[in-house]
Amino acid sequence: MFASRAALKAFRPTYRMMAPVPKDPQSGHTITQRIRQLSKIPAELIPLGVVVAFAVFAGGYSIVRHFVVDGTIRTKRQNRGIEPVHASGEGHH
Repeated sequence: MFASRAALKAFRPTYRMMAPVPKDPQSGHTITQRIRQLSKIPAELIPLGVVVAFAVFAGGYSIVRHFVVDGTIRTKRQNRGIEPVHASGEGHH
């Protein structure tokens, strides 16, 4: 009828659960604190980041220049009033 010592001990919170929750390393950082964390990036990855950033920039520049300079690109639908009307009443999918 009475609870044994082992049963009472099993329901006690462990020390780990009683300890305060550790602070999240990503919470409450200011911009300057985040900039300081850039020094933790391995030196081998910095050239890779520069090359990838340049490639993304060059690709963006190239596609924007292509859209602006090339006058043959069709940006709007044309000849919408000339399309034939289907007799069956089915629309385009």
